[in-house]
Amino acid sequence: MLKLAPSILAADFKNLGQQVADVSLAGAQYIHLDVMDGAFVPSISFGMPVISSLRSCTDRVFDVHMMVEDPGRYISDIKAAGADLICVHAEACIHLDRTVNQIKEAGLKVGVALNPATPLSVLDCILPELDMVLIMSVNPGFGGQKFIPYTLNKIRDLRNICKERGLDTDIQVDGGVTCDNVRELIDAGANVFVAGSAVFKGDAVANTRDFLKIFEEYEG
Repeated sequence: MLKLAPSILAADFKNLGQQVADVSLAGAQYIHLDVMDGAFVPSISFGMPVISSLRSCTDRVFDVHMMVEDPGRYISDIKAAGADLICVHAEACIHLDRTVNQIKEAGLKVGVALNPATPLSVLDCILPELDMVLIMSVNPGFGGQKFIPYTLNKIRDLRNICKERGLDTDIQVDGGVTCDNVRELIDAGANVFVAGSAVFKGDAVANTRDFLKIFEEYEG
């Protein structure tokens, strides 16, 4: 199933709750929440209080992308704030297996994110344990960046690996996703799409529906 995950990092924070409610009612299946610590990535975004305050605005899946060092420290607090899925960076975890199992033991879905230059081989042992893999198509830490073309091959290669291993793992792509390139990403094998500026710049409801119309072309 094709899913849209609007990234609130690009939303209007003066009207954040309303914007989350708007894209949810427009049909977005996930809400993507980028937690940044200023260490793993240069930027600092928001943490548990913001996630918790938004939980009452929507019943959509809260997809929490942990761009932080040693994310295992925060699993219980992120769960308590209302997360449904936690995605951690392979590059940020000293013991990736331990962190993945912490998330699973907390009763949440688990994803692992890979930076553009990180090879798929780091997932060889852990892939069967994952609900989702996030392929970063920009370097993490800032919104509004341009899509890195070679990441398209990573998406294609990962989908082939999943098929060979009999896995129905979600493949999420984050960075520079627009209505202009999303068809190419779908064709490569991605099925969950993080879009920030492409959703929240302008009319967020109309932009959400534009993505969903494209998804309907493939699923209808």
